[in-house]
Amino acid sequence: MNTTFSTIDTTFLSTEAEFDYAIKVMRNELRNYIRQYGLKALVLGISGGVDSAFAAALVRPVCDELQIPLIGRSITIETNKPEEIERANAVGENFCHDYKYLDYTDIYLKFKPLLPDIVDNKLSKLRMGNAKARFRMMALYDLAQEHRGIVISTDNFTEYLTGFWTLHGDVGDYAPFIKLWKTEVYGCSKFLCKTLPKSMSDALMACVEAVPTDGLGITNSDLDQLGTDTYAEVDRLLAEYLSGNKQNEKHPVVQRYLSTQYKRENPVSIERISLVQNHD
Repeated sequence: MNTTFSTIDTTFLSTEAEFDYAIKVMRNELRNYIRQYGLKALVLGISGGVDSAFAAALVRPVCDELQIPLIGRSITIETNKPEEIERANAVGENFCHDYKYLDYTDIYLKFKPLLPDIVDNKLSKLRMGNAKARFRMMALYDLAQEHRGIVISTDNFTEYLTGFWTLHGDVGDYAPFIKLWKTEVYGCSKFLCKTLPKSMSDALMACVEAVPTDGLGITNSDLDQLGTDTYAEVDRLLAEYLSGNKQNEKHPVVQRYLSTQYKRENPVSIERISLVQNHD
């Protein structure tokens, strides 16, 4: 997940023309990548949230054009709500060539006793959430290897900056919209809804209108953890801070950005020049 940037573009896409252009660029870049490496499939984890739904709508036409399958899996573990499962199924059935719903709760519960000192507190919920993300990714990467493909990441720029992802978990091989703010993902999704057949549009719009959750049971809403009411506010706070405005440095959103920098630098390595003795 170590994606770098030298300068931050803190403007926001807001018009249909801008959304359309961004979607065309993302599809073209993905098409070129698939051809370059001779990939035979794309694998996507589908949560019932807007990001994975947008990813499905974004990549399906590319898969159709290149005649490779979009393989989707919704993998629930213990804390996924029925409405999340219903939305995920609708997305998978409408956009994927190969889709299955899997319940890994029993597998997870057999593993859970191996986690030491699990109690009813926030830290334990985070640990269990990370374990669930890694269980899901094991299944997706196995599918990718079986079908000679890659796993599509569903992370956006806002989640990347605030650490709303799991190291060695829900990251994927190719991140088509990791440089789009969360509000831009919503905007692109709404734009696509106008271009899709009704069943596809309905499936995507249901995810756009849903309360954003992590599917891990940590809180009722992602925004509960960020201390704001909307993602527009989250994006504004991050954009202002990254533009040099330190006025809101103590806000939970900015503090999450600062405290999760280690994740964005993973893996840390020592330069070889520091390891080799100078014999001059």
